[in-house]
Amino acid sequence: MTNPPRTLLGFDFGLRRIGVAVGQTLTGTAAPLQTLRCIDGNPDWEVISRLIGEWCPVALVVGLPITADGTETPFLAAVRGFVRRLEGRYQLPVHTIDEHLSSHEAELRLSVAGSHLPRGTSGGAGRKARPSAREAIDRVAAQVILQTWLADQTVPKSACDLI
Repeated sequence: MTNPPRTLLGFDFGLRRIGVAVGQTLTGTAAPLQTLRCIDGNPDWEVISRLIGEWCPVALVVGLPITADGTETPFLAAVRGFVRRLEGRYQLPVHTIDEHLSSHEAELRLSVAGSHLPRGTSGGAGRKARPSAREAIDRVAAQVILQTWLADQTVPKSACDLI
């Protein structure tokens, strides 16, 4: 008997915006879903609750911005606070994964896919993306985070694999 497909939501947390993606275990793929705006660094819990009610995920995945030397930054502490609030509010397992370079990967995917970012929106140092481009990057970064987590999961062997 195979494991039934399970839905998960992935989050790219930020103090201004949170990218959200949806994925499922059957194919191990994820898709960008939505970008939420934060007010004074606080997530829009009403929208998150609506998304959880709509998608009925079995778990949530949040990207952790791990520094190269592993030091704890104030932003990392904010992300961990978001993880704790997700766990407390929704009583779902919340998994974390290093999101190192997920926004850069999102920009690459958007440019390769033909979703041309407006001029001056690439992630080069000192450049600022337009709001719509930043929101697209956040959604795709959440997709990258969730898809990476799904790819890292070990799939249980079926009885046929053991023969």
